[in-house]
Amino acid sequence: MKTNLFKILGSLAVASLSLVPFGVKAQEIQFYRPNGQQGVNVFETSKADTVPFKGVHVKVGGNFELTFQALGQSNTAVAVPLSSTNPANSTSLIALTHGFTLPMANLNIDVQLADGIRMNLTQYLAARHHEDTWVKGGYIQFDKLPFLHSAVIDDIMKSVTIKIGQNDVDYGDQHYRRTDGGNTIYNPFVENYIMDEFSTELGAQFYYFNKTGFFAMFGITDGLLNETVVQSTKVDALTGKPLKYDPAILAKLGFDKQVNKDFRFRLTGSIYTVSSTYSNTLLSGDRTGSHYYNLMENQAVANATTLNDAVDYSFTSGRFNPGFSNELHAAMGNLFLKYKGLEFFGTAENITGRGAAELHKRWATQYAGDVIYRFPENTENFWLGVRYNTVTGDVLNIGDVTTNRTAGSFGWFLTKHVMMKAEYVSQEYKNYPTTSILNGGKFHGVMLEASIGF
Repeated sequence: MKTNLFKILGSLAVASLSLVPFGVKAQEIQFYRPNGQQGVNVFETSKADTVPFKGVHVKVGGNFELTFQALGQSNTAVAVPLSSTNPANSTSLIALTHGFTLPMANLNIDVQLADGIRMNLTQYLAARHHEDTWVKGGYIQFDKLPFLHSAVIDDIMKSVTIKIGQNDVDYGDQHYRRTDGGNTIYNPFVENYIMDEFSTELGAQFYYFNKTGFFAMFGITDGLLNETVVQSTKVDALTGKPLKYDPAILAKLGFDKQVNKDFRFRLTGSIYTVSSTYSNTLLSGDRTGSHYYNLMENQAVANATTLNDAVDYSFTSGRFNPGFSNELHAAMGNLFLKYKGLEFFGTAENITGRGAAELHKRWATQYAGDVIYRFPENTENFWLGVRYNTVTGDVLNIGDVTTNRTAGSFGWFLTKHVMMKAEYVSQEYKNYPTTSILNGGKFHGVMLEASIGF
């Protein structure tokens, strides 16, 4: 790197510290996942009733990140003209340099409406894909139902949580650890999985927690990121009829227990299924974009693309989406182990589905494993980590392809709300045809990121 590493780290640290809201007294919210370090390795919100209700109050929080990218890329694709009238090579890669990427920011509003009832509203203030402010979603969460005035219901709700609204789809456990626009606090790495399962859909999710550590979730959503009341005109090639708006069903079974003061064990299995919908976005629902910029992309294609509200024509650099937009059936298993400061988080996933024009279902599989060591023992404000992630899938009109990623990270929580991390990443693409820009594709290098969350 030509740019001095220590100068970059210093700039990131100063920029992050300058954004810390000094002198602001935090307001506590019931049954809530903190936005800072305290929220790391939190999955579902706890049923522990530890925050007394003192009346309606509002907590305003936020997330902000700054990233420096120093990545190089290459491929082995043959030259392909952009079109019959434009001889520009559509398989050549954009020339990259080292520099800062567009900062992202989120605004989080949590309201304690009543005892055991809270509301969340999250907005993307600035992001790679949507520079304008967009509402990510909002939901109401019930951990108590005091308005029913029933002792029996009160006792049942000690083990039950209900979420209703435009909310994160609780498929798998990885979405609890992913980067979401300006919120990078929970992710020990800079980017998410290669196949990024995340979307917000309108619906309800019902949780039951047993004191033994077993829990279950059942959910139903409309299967869409953008709701509509307009009848579909897109025809399903398999049935010959317009696509339907079937509900999406999701479920999770798990066991999560702090076995003793040193060891935590969590194992979950999840499913998500929708048989017919206009445009499902479980694998493409991130409206903020990848934190790797302009990788394996072509400048001539970008120049020929007409955009509204987009930094570049492709905001999902480094990711893989098999294109199952109209029928999708997914299953994921996750294992989380934590012994003192040593953690393992693993993912195994299989997905089948198709688009509206397809007569047969295709498939994709994903495996990933993170090993993280957090230290020192009492604060765990430093960490070292390594991740391996591989995806193989059947791409329409191409066949089976594979993408592999290896990443190593080092991180530091300067405070519970200010974080810095450095990552080395290497990714390669296999089995793409010579006419694809991804043929023999590789990228590697260093990412530096500073983040706050409060």
